[in-house]
Amino acid sequence: MTATIRVAAAPISWGVCEVPGWGRVLDAGTVLGEMAALGVQATELGPPGYLPRDPAELRELLGRYDLTLVGGFLAVVLHENQENALKEAEESAALFAACGGDVLVLAAATGLDGYDERPKLTDAEWATLVETAGKIHDIAAAHGLRTVLHPHVGTHVEQQAEVERFLADSPLGLCLDTGHLMIGGTDPVELAKRYPERVKHVHLKDVRADLAAEVRAGRLGYTDAVGRGIYTPLGEGDVDVASMVRSVQAAGYDGWYVLEQDTALGAESPDDVPRRDTERSLAHLAKIIDSL
Repeated sequence: MTATIRVAAAPISWGVCEVPGWGRVLDAGTVLGEMAALGVQATELGPPGYLPRDPAELRELLGRYDLTLVGGFLAVVLHENQENALKEAEESAALFAACGGDVLVLAAATGLDGYDERPKLTDAEWATLVETAGKIHDIAAAHGLRTVLHPHVGTHVEQQAEVERFLADSPLGLCLDTGHLMIGGTDPVELAKRYPERVKHVHLKDVRADLAAEVRAGRLGYTDAVGRGIYTPLGEGDVDVASMVRSVQAAGYDGWYVLEQDTALGAESPDDVPRRDTERSLAHLAKIIDSL
C-alpha cells in the first residue's frame, strides 16, 4: 500500500537565503509558480523579507499558487539577549499561525553573518540557549504551533556531541535535516532510529560525503561547499534517504517532508537548475513512497 506523505518545499532550494551575498535571488512568483507546477503542496516561509510579512498579503500570494504554509525557519541568537530572541519568536509565530502554518523551525544562531564560523559557548551560555529555546516553545504553543530545534551547520547545535547534549538537556523535538546532520557528523538514519519520538519535522537533503568531510574537518567553508555542489538531488548523494523515511514512517511520523537542498545561484547559473533538481528529488521520493 502506498503511504500518504505530505511533501513541501522551501525557497532555499531555489537559492533564496538569508545570508548576505549568498547568490542571485529569483523572484517569488517564479519560485512559488515552479513549486506549484511540480505538484508541491506547501512551502516553508523562507528568509525574512522574501515573502510578505503581512498575513493577508501572504495568504493571498500563496493561495494564488494553491500552496499552503508549513511554517518557517527562525535562526536567532539563543545564548544571549534573550529578550530580543523572544520578540523575534513572537513575531514569527504570530505570522506563521495567521497563515495556517503549524511549525516553527528554530536554529541556534551565532550572531555572525553566514554559517562559516562558530564561536565556542561557555556552559552558562549553553544553559541560556536551552532556556531560551524552551521559552520560544511556549510562545509558539500559545499560537498553536510546534517548535523544533534544527541542528544546522554554522550554529551552536551542529556537531554530534551538541545534538546529543541538546536532546539530553531539552524536551524539544528535532527537525531531522538529513544534510546538516550528516555534515555535522551525525548519521541521520541512526539518529532517527535512536530517538524516534523526538523527530517532529523533516528536511530532506542529499549530500556528497567527500565534501561533507572537508567541511567537518575545517578544510572547506560551508558557503564554498554549497558552491561546489555539496547538495545533490535526492538519491544522487550519500545519505540513505530511503532508510530514513522508512524508519520515521514506521515510528508513526505524520508530519511534513520538506525538500530543502541549499542552493546558491551564480551570475551565470541557468534559472531552471533549481526546478530540474527539485523535480529529480521528487521523482526519487515518489519511488521511496511507492515502496512503503
